Amino acid sequence: MTVTEYQKSAYIASQAADVRVNFQLESDDDGMTLNMGPQHPATHGTLRVIVRLDGEKVVWADPAPGYMHRGYEKLCEVRDYAQVTTLINRIDWLGSFANEVPFILAAEDLMGIEAPPRAQYIRTVLFEMARIANITLFLGDMAAQLGAVTPVFYAFRDREYVLNLIESATGGRFHPNFDRIGGLKDDLPKGWIDETKLVMRRIRGFCDEMDDLLTGNRIFEARTRGIGVVPRGIALEYGLSGANARASGVDFDIRRDEESPLPWRQLDWKVWTHPDGDSFARFWVRQQEVRESTKMVEQLLDGLPAGPIRAKTPARIRVTAGETWVHTENPLGEMGYYVVSDGSPGGPFRCKIRTPSFSNVSIVPWLLRGVYVPDVITILASLYFILGDIDR
Repeated sequence: MTVTEYQKSAYIASQAADVRVNFQLESDDDGMTLNMGPQHPATHGTLRVIVRLDGEKVVWADPAPGYMHRGYEKLCEVRDYAQVTTLINRIDWLGSFANEVPFILAAEDLMGIEAPPRAQYIRTVLFEMARIANITLFLGDMAAQLGAVTPVFYAFRDREYVLNLIESATGGRFHPNFDRIGGLKDDLPKGWIDETKLVMRRIRGFCDEMDDLLTGNRIFEARTRGIGVVPRGIALEYGLSGANARASGVDFDIRRDEESPLPWRQLDWKVWTHPDGDSFARFWVRQQEVRESTKMVEQLLDGLPAGPIRAKTPARIRVTAGETWVHTENPLGEMGYYVVSDGSPGGPFRCKIRTPSFSNVSIVPWLLRGVYVPDVITILASLYFILGDIDR
């Protein structure tokens, strides 16, 4: 066999192996095992779910994470604090600026520093805009995974306006790296506030379009109503957070219910819940959260205080020795950082990251048991997770 023939046969064998891994069926006396993945379902990341079937009904399921593990927690220990913000931007890559905030708040807590009021307001504005950009894509993507293509085009269309604003303020579209210990890198550019208010109205129009296209649509409701029901008690036992918990009737939101340097509790807004706990409820709650976030952004911009955007900090950051835990209500749910500092001028001595997607996916084996194969797609879409948020 020549070298060329060997390379060709090796390539064919590797492609055949990939096909066997990506979609594998095994029949035995206990039913059929369907190996879904590893695959890349749109923006979620590389996922593999192993399900055992009895006919078309799932009798056992197990998600297999780890295909995107990048070791964020250990990398944080060999980077300084400024470099860590660059890393954690990429955990939930659709959450952009929101990933930075709890880590910076933890460092400020250890150092006894509080950012000026103007910086806190701008932080909150960008945080909520990251939520809007994130969940807007979810609303369109969930529809697309159920066969409705039009909503995802609308989602990408209007999400671009939000990303344009984030980029014009921070310089980064997906990974802003804009937060600093004691405040922010820069102030808002000229004309940004008026343009943002226009875009917030446009996003509310997008939510109305989603109502017209999906809410009340018989096919969408048939695919989501009563599918993937998570009772309130089960949601709490598995540690679900964010919209996944509120869709099961858990009336809790860190922004409203806990103290924070950020001015969420000074705003007039509502925490939405739903009693059904099904896939439709998870979609509906997130849709209402987008509307609320647009109103919050407008209130923050109307009340934006004057003054500096950064407190005085040392040229070389040395975080005071100690430990702290700070968590925030991120787009996917509760995200927290447990930071331990030994007082050295480098980065954290230890950094433990609590991401929402990990707990939200932990319920998959319980939730998929007894559902039909098409419902697996609906349920996974409604839980809304990012694999970078799981494989830290």
